[in-house]
Amino acid sequence: MYFVTICTRGRKKLLAEIDVPHDDGTKIVGRDDLGAPPVRVTLTPVGKIVERHLNTISEAYPWVTVEHKVIMPNHVHILLWFHETEKRRAESSRPTQLLPRIIAAWKRFTNRDAGYNLWQTGYHDHVIRDENDFLTHWRYIDDNPRKWPDDEYYQPGGPI
Repeated sequence: MYFVTICTRGRKKLLAEIDVPHDDGTKIVGRDDLGAPPVRVTLTPVGKIVERHLNTISEAYPWVTVEHKVIMPNHVHILLWFHETEKRRAESSRPTQLLPRIIAAWKRFTNRDAGYNLWQTGYHDHVIRDENDFLTHWRYIDDNPRKWPDDEYYQPGGPI
């Protein structure tokens, strides 16, 4: 299993808007108050393209499952599980060689449908080593929208 982070070109906020509606109609972002309303991630039209293509990875690669994901304003986090099957062994190389091909194809299709180059060159990947590592990254994905203002990829302002 891999944890993958892919950023938009120039870290432009093209994919989503993150907000927490409050009773008075204002937006509060990144509250740690457990009683706060849930954080809402609203995908832009480009974000919907990104999500649609994430959801088709398993169709194109039946031995790969998108276990968990979050689409943030300027990046995407994905947990990809590579199943060990006879078909995968016969049709493809090891996951370490297959991951770059999957990401490249996904970027190519999202760029085509968006009509321009969305992504920076490269991406970050991390091999999930054990159950604790898996749970840590799962929680990170779950918490990422709530912690958006503290995120290393955060830049003030709305979608560009």
